[in-house]
Amino acid sequence: MVDVSAKPETDRTAVARGRVVMQPATLAMIREQLAGEESDLPKGDVLGVARLAGLMAAKRTADLIPLCHPLPLSAVDVGLTPEGDDSLMIEATVRTVGRTGVEMEALTAVSVAALAVYDMCKAVDRGMRIADVRLVRKTGGASEDFERADDGG
Repeated sequence: MVDVSAKPETDRTAVARGRVVMQPATLAMIREQLAGEESDLPKGDVLGVARLAGLMAAKRTADLIPLCHPLPLSAVDVGLTPEGDDSLMIEATVRTVGRTGVEMEALTAVSVAALAVYDMCKAVDRGMRIADVRLVRKTGGASEDFERADDGG
């Protein structure tokens, strides 16, 4: 584990994104849930479960990634938004005040939220694909802030 004890505590934020690509019919069922309508997804509230899974994963990142520092997180936000007719965009924003960044927590939140979407929808669509998981932005710390220039969403 890297020794960060000499680093100052600073406000740190990381934003990560990813997507789940699925059949249009699967996304239509998720949209039905968003509209408060009945859907044919047997496991229930896809977006609510995925949001909670991402949040819980961010808090447990140090248990999942070897040598990752356990961090007291100030905030975790996981958003899931249908895009087009066949994909669900997932974005996680993680904040802390600490000596090391929260990039891994944001990436873990997105990845586990995507896995939860897959689990919630696999009964109707086993061909889903998790794609494009990436760090979009990070601020804080001694290194320069980072913003992905080629990120169109």
